[in-house]
Amino acid sequence: MKKDKAVIVFSGGQDSTTCLFWALERFQEVEAVTFDYNQRHSLEIECAKNITKELGIRHHILDMSLLNQLAPNALTRNDIEVRDGEEGGLPSTFVPGRNLLFLSFAGVLAKQIDAKHIVTGVCETDFSGYPDCRDIFIKSLNVTLNLSMDYPFVIHTPLMWLDKAKTWELADSLGAFEFVREKTLTCYNGVIADGCGECPACKLRKNGLDEYLQNRKEF
Repeated sequence: MKKDKAVIVFSGGQDSTTCLFWALERFQEVEAVTFDYNQRHSLEIECAKNITKELGIRHHILDMSLLNQLAPNALTRNDIEVRDGEEGGLPSTFVPGRNLLFLSFAGVLAKQIDAKHIVTGVCETDFSGYPDCRDIFIKSLNVTLNLSMDYPFVIHTPLMWLDKAKTWELADSLGAFEFVREKTLTCYNGVIADGCGECPACKLRKNGLDEYLQNRKEF
């Protein structure tokens, strides 16, 4: 039987939408929170709005524009090229402090609406080197949030140990494969669904999709 209430950190992308369906299957009530930090494509927020509206999910949009001011990078500046990290460096799409701030504010919201569960789509398997997507960071922040507000938060990371093929498999098992494929925005160039096919996010998404479809065909 479903119980409890959850807040999901929601961008409208493949990962967070898969996590949204995961949460809907497990919790009695789910609310989504999207952060507006003047990201490269405002379409990301519109996509999140459309998905939550279609699924009947209460949707909070919080202003995090200060993050744009403090942390210029390829996701907040059109004049910074999207590129992978070189020689162990971080990719240009890394936003310092993003998940720290997002999850902290999601925790504040969760406490206000009496939700003990926070869901996020971070993943250490396909994390592009982002330090704030690691399991050790999430576990540490979970403790910190609980201590900071004296509240029993549980941060859930359904995708933490899944590669992109396994993430597609999870979406399929939740009955959300076509929904995720057709209605989410992962592309750094702002192209919904299968994306531009050229940016790092699209390549990662497509490689995982191709692998999953091949595996599904074989079995």
